[in-house]
Amino acid sequence: MSSKQGFTPLSDVERDALTEAANIAMGRAATSLRHIVHEEVVLTVPSIDILSESEVLKIVQKAGESDLIAVREDFRGLFSGRALLIFPETSSLELVRAIIGRETSLEEIAELETEAIGETGNIVLNCWIATLANLLKHNLVMSVPKVIRGNTTAIFESPSVSLVLFLHIDFAVRDNKIRGYLALLMDLPSMDALRTLIKDFIESFGRP
Repeated sequence: MSSKQGFTPLSDVERDALTEAANIAMGRAATSLRHIVHEEVVLTVPSIDILSESEVLKIVQKAGESDLIAVREDFRGLFSGRALLIFPETSSLELVRAIIGRETSLEEIAELETEAIGETGNIVLNCWIATLANLLKHNLVMSVPKVIRGNTTAIFESPSVSLVLFLHIDFAVRDNKIRGYLALLMDLPSMDALRTLIKDFIESFGRP
């Protein structure tokens, strides 16, 4: 058993299934964003794992990203928790410029930053949650998105977080490449419920 409150680490097959779901979701999010920016958008998921909150904080802090901007949405259903799409604040203006175009002035970008980040996060989070729910054949209800800023502790604050489904995301648009994170914060019963659904999904395809 792992040190994550008795939660056994993901098997290779479980990680592959989640990665497959994540890439399907990111493909759908990229298609939606492409209709907005009228440019090719590429979203990929280099890695995915289930980690403790302290492990996630160490990863983000090790990258030297102390000031963050995130889009937060809560979700509920058979499993519940909080979804976050997170970018270093230093990259936020780059992301907004990539989304709304290079010709936009810095003053206009600053004014549109929260709106653009919120819209992007809403698209990505909803595509990810909807895809996960569809693949696992269970509906999840999302809250209204909220843009938040702060350090790692403030961003990852959650009343009942025990474990984090943590994804690295590479975002490419208009020759800009930006690294971000997607995190689902859940308590242990919700993570166990998610894992059971993942196993059912794997078995439905006859995988060992």
